[in-house]
Amino acid sequence: MTATAAPIDAVITWVDGSDPVHIAKRQARLLAAGGRLHPNGINPHRWGSSDELTYCLTSIANHAPWLRHVWLVTDAQTPDLSAIPQDLRARLTVIDHRVIFAGHEAVLPTFNSLSIEAMLWRIPDLAEAFLYFNDDVFLTAPLQRDDVFRKDAPVLRGKWVDYSALAQDEAKRQDPALFNHYAQITAAQMVGFSPAHMWASAHVVHPLRRSLLADLFARNTAAFIATISKPFRDLAQFQPMSLHNHAAIRAGCYAPAPVKDYMHMRTGAVIDFPHEELRAHLHRAATGGTKFLCVNDFPQLEAALPESRAWIERAIGA
Repeated sequence: MTATAAPIDAVITWVDGSDPVHIAKRQARLLAAGGRLHPNGINPHRWGSSDELTYCLTSIANHAPWLRHVWLVTDAQTPDLSAIPQDLRARLTVIDHRVIFAGHEAVLPTFNSLSIEAMLWRIPDLAEAFLYFNDDVFLTAPLQRDDVFRKDAPVLRGKWVDYSALAQDEAKRQDPALFNHYAQITAAQMVGFSPAHMWASAHVVHPLRRSLLADLFARNTAAFIATISKPFRDLAQFQPMSLHNHAAIRAGCYAPAPVKDYMHMRTGAVIDFPHEELRAHLHRAATGGTKFLCVNDFPQLEAALPESRAWIERAIGA
């Protein structure tokens, strides 16, 4: 990054779902909900933690050391950062949910990534340009500023899709694998895009502009309040990154990624795809063939492919 370039931060959301306090709060919320929840919102892997945060931070330290600051958003938890290089630890701040939900504390505690993502722009002192990481997303090759922002324009990864048939299919709305599709449909419609022609954002690092998210909140306050009020994922919600991306496209302030440089190993991939194919993907990530890797269910992947941990450690530069 040049001396005159505006800074870029990283924001990571993390939870330790095995924490007894977190479990107790979650169970209380589940009981209060009375069982009327979407299966996507209560899948236990959503709150699992299996070295993903360490891998995510290590990948940033090795592949994007130029990022100004890292903000780690948690719910009254402090992770063990002893394995993280001191230089990165010195540029890392833990932010509690109560900070970003200030003024809306009545919706806490929340166990809903969509609710949390809708409020990330409220982190105090956050840079205008920032990268949002789920903790299961890792950098697997050196990242340059132009990989994520071209001047002020976020570089978007994904594809144009026609989801019109899906939007009209009520039976599929309860399919956990399609929840994200519906949340993106809702986001697209909020800024005037039809399900027949909308941008499907990839599960990857998301370059976001703080001012755009703040403006979207100001213009869609009721929708944001409704979204953050859901303690677990709900079909009435929108996907915040998709809303941002569609708004950026609508404003003409975006750049499509020139090539597909990311890989997403979703939950169930070890069942749905030949293991040799998955090994080939891991090899590609470990040898610089991609810049981003998402592994939704690390324990499941490692149980099926014990060598996967070594491949991922090689990819992140551990």
